[in-house]
Amino acid sequence: MRESTGREPDRTRGGRVWKLAGLAAVAGLAWVARDVPAQLGGRLTGTRAERAARSPRFRDGTFHNPAGATATMVADPGRNLVRELIFGKQKRRPGSQVPLLRPGAAPAADPVRELNVIWYGHASTLVEIEGHRVLLDPVWSDRCSPSGLVGPRRIHEPPVRLPELPPLDAVLISHDHYDHLDMETVRRLADLQSAPFVVPLGVGAHLARWGVPEHRIVELDWSESHRAGGLTLTATAAQHFSGRGLRRDGTLWSSWTITGTHRRVFYTGDSGYFDGYAAIGAEHGPFDVTLMQIGAYDRAWPHIHMFPEEAVAAHLDVRGGLLVPVHWGTFNLALHDWSEPVDRLWAEAKARDVRLAVPRPGERVVVDEPPSVDGWWQSIA
Repeated sequence: MRESTGREPDRTRGGRVWKLAGLAAVAGLAWVARDVPAQLGGRLTGTRAERAARSPRFRDGTFHNPAGATATMVADPGRNLVRELIFGKQKRRPGSQVPLLRPGAAPAADPVRELNVIWYGHASTLVEIEGHRVLLDPVWSDRCSPSGLVGPRRIHEPPVRLPELPPLDAVLISHDHYDHLDMETVRRLADLQSAPFVVPLGVGAHLARWGVPEHRIVELDWSESHRAGGLTLTATAAQHFSGRGLRRDGTLWSSWTITGTHRRVFYTGDSGYFDGYAAIGAEHGPFDVTLMQIGAYDRAWPHIHMFPEEAVAAHLDVRGGLLVPVHWGTFNLALHDWSEPVDRLWAEAKARDVRLAVPRPGERVVVDEPPSVDGWWQSIA
């Protein structure tokens, strides 16, 4: 008969250690994923769903691009995107810190003629127009992802904090992807500001789930407009897709025009190049300035993001004056070099005699007196 030593066998103690480790891992995963259900947003129900169903863009339960356009990956025989993502030789981050500027007070100007643009990074941009302020696609979080611990992380900090933003007349959202619609930023702006959120059809379901009051949510279909602070905000066509989870195209995507008494601005949102730009220019142009998406492109998805040369073509189609690029430099979302989008844009703008401004994040561009393009990004690329 074995004599008891009063000590547990090693295998018993080891089993308890593994059990505790497993419980800790499960608790850790639960903590990481605690915000994911809310991040996925809301679903169309009730009157919101009924209104979406009446849209010419909506059929078979989802929204659709203009006739003939697709938002699918293009097969590329012999190419392995995962391998290229891991082992590719592209330099997808800058070699040193991105310079940030603090815009400070707006320069004294005749409110009737005022038109300035402050690019905060990626697509987040403030438009100062005729004494009014419109914030586009604000994303202040560290990652554009449903999780705060995984997903694309910011390459540079926001140049200003959300409480430092001026009073806004509207917050404009182009679509519901994480790099354009950020839950935490929306919640903070809902508390800090009193401006309405003007969004494409269906996107209001996300905002409502995140606590934005219904009276501050304005949803528009293409060609519909809303008046805010003396401005007319009009949803216009785009060629893209939507979705924050496994389900796609349950909400609409849009480009936007911002129209004052004298000044006009066009913002592409995310879009592939399509013939709708010429129609937008004919109906709503000319524009004093265009905010053109230029980054996160690839030949594997040519129909949903424009190449830089196409952004110049779209700028000319909509009858733009000054071109300011957005959707580059902040999040690594594609396989090209970090500086490639703006290098290609600069070359094409010079070739086609297009006026161009490439601000540092936080730099105010006075549209009537834009800074010369100095290639600032090349020294850090």
